[in-house]
Amino acid sequence: MSVISGWLPILSLGLVALMATYVLLLKRSVMSQQKSVVNEVAELSKELQGLSHASIGIGRRTVHLDKEIEVLKTGIDEIRNNDPSTVSYSEASRLVELGAGVDDLMNTCGISRPEAELVTALTRSKKQGSDDGAVGSRPDERVPVLTVEA
Repeated sequence: MSVISGWLPILSLGLVALMATYVLLLKRSVMSQQKSVVNEVAELSKELQGLSHASIGIGRRTVHLDKEIEVLKTGIDEIRNNDPSTVSYSEASRLVELGAGVDDLMNTCGISRPEAELVTALTRSKKQGSDDGAVGSRPDERVPVLTVEA
């Protein structure tokens, strides 16, 4: 037993030194991993910041494009409302009833001379027919009807 008890302090000291070395190695490993994690977090943070800036930019661009779309829709609506190819023949007929002539219809409604003459003739014949009751009173007489689709 005396031999073992002589080696026991040396053996204990060796085991303590071995454990201290192991702890130091573990500490280095943990520090290295911690540094790696910190670097990774910093890199991901930069990427996240970049994505945030990009999404903010996209949001601003989207708002800008929405405003442009609204402007374009308004413009399209104005073009549709003022389109000379969609002549309001009822408006032209109303103008004839107010006394407008063929030239007035052409200038105001943007229609051709034959169209203006036709609207004038139809409106006047309709008005005369309703004034004296003669037109359209007989079953065999036909009343001209103007129908236009845009």
